[in-house]
Amino acid sequence: MFSQMDYICRKDINRKHMSFEAVSILGVIIISWILLLLLDVLVSGISTLAFNASFAKVFTWGLISLAIPPAAIAYGALIGRNIYTINKIELSFDNLPESFDGYRIVHISDIHARSFENRTESLAKAVEKINSLDADLIAFTGDLITMAPEEIDVISGELSSMKAKDGILSVIGNHDYGIYAPKGSVKDMPAIELLVDKEISLGWNPLINESRIIRRGCDSIAVVGVENTSPSVHFPSKGDLKKAEEGTDSLFRILLTHDPLHWEAEAVGKGYPLTLSGHTHAMQLSLFGWSPSRYIFKQYRGLYKTEGQYLYVNVGLGETILPARIGASPEITLITLKRS
Repeated sequence: MFSQMDYICRKDINRKHMSFEAVSILGVIIISWILLLLLDVLVSGISTLAFNASFAKVFTWGLISLAIPPAAIAYGALIGRNIYTINKIELSFDNLPESFDGYRIVHISDIHARSFENRTESLAKAVEKINSLDADLIAFTGDLITMAPEEIDVISGELSSMKAKDGILSVIGNHDYGIYAPKGSVKDMPAIELLVDKEISLGWNPLINESRIIRRGCDSIAVVGVENTSPSVHFPSKGDLKKAEEGTDSLFRILLTHDPLHWEAEAVGKGYPLTLSGHTHAMQLSLFGWSPSRYIFKQYRGLYKTEGQYLYVNVGLGETILPARIGASPEITLITLKRS
């Protein structure tokens, strides 16, 4: 653990890194604009010579069109990924135990710690919003890291400050196995073991194909958590739902599983009134309600229902590949359970 002085120094360093990152992003955008400007001049010149079109009109419309993508990326990188959306939903169930009427679950996902190594202040803002919701339980549905477990160390102070009455339950996502880490970067133990140890040191409770019983008086519910379970051959699929759900058949059950494709593949029709997932990020892009993620995932964002069972897909807090969010704001979900 860091000392108080280490933590203060780390904050100062990260402020400098954050400023450097902002300058770097701005530099890339400026260079992109210059290249697009030259391209616009070239296209306008060819149009004028070949089709006798007005150079000024072609250039103006081309400039407007070509400026939109870099402007959107600039917004998503510098602003969009730092604006946290709190989505509040209320779900009613006939079989919810009476003592859990009004039970509050904060659902978060896909932190991708590398996303915040130079933005710890932004993550602290998210944690403050999470804690303000006074949750009974925080459920994290995987992908705490992007490349390697060491990423967690930089943001451990923020992660360990999240609080809920019944604690934080987490599951494993595809990135959490360290499959994208450079060879030799994880030396002491397998990445997943190291990650689980780090989560425990944060005060979290990782569910590795297992369940937790939460009690209120004489009533109980079960939270069942599985390792990543994906139909895609590109992702590890190590979930064992049968093992995880042992001894929970008679209880109201909530399933935590990283990939939403697992819901229809195994959970629907199996006595899970509520399933929570992440993974999709809505591809960090959503324009007027449309996201390219819909062509990959049948359930990619928000609430879904079939056969009386609900699935909620959280689009996550962090990013992969492109450090920007355009229309797919980082999400904190508050789910309140109600007894019908």
